[in-house]
Amino acid sequence: TKDTDILAAFRVTPQPGVPPEEAGAAVAAESSTGTWTTVWTDGLTSLDRYKGRCYHIEPVAGEENQYIAYVAYPLDLFEEGSVTNMFTSIVGNVFGFKALRALRLEDLRIP
Repeated sequence: TKDTDILAAFRVTPQPGVPPEEAGAAVAAESSTGTWTTVWTDGLTSLDRYKGRCYHIEPVAGEENQYIAYVAYPLDLFEEGSVTNMFTSIVGNVFGFKALRALRLEDLRIP
C-alpha cells in the first residue's frame, strides 16, 4: 500500500464454494473499476492505476467462513474533496454482490 491510499477493511462472508481470496478480490474490483462500462477511450487510459486491490485477507476469530478483506484504493480513483463520491464507490452497489452472502465495512482510513 501507499501512504496516499484509502484503506478499507471489509468483513466478508463468501457464498459456498467461493474462496475467500476470490471474494476479497471481487470486493476490490466491484467497488473500484470492475463495474465501469468499456468505452473506446479505455485504450487511452490505463485503468490499472485506479483499481482497488485486496492486499490481505484473514479469518475472523471464532466465526466460520468470515474473513476480513483489506482493500487499498488509490486516491486518484475519487473526485478530490468529495466524500459522497468516495462512499458511493466504496459502499455503493458492492453490497448487493452475488458472490457474497454478507459484507460489512468494518474500518476506513483516509489519508
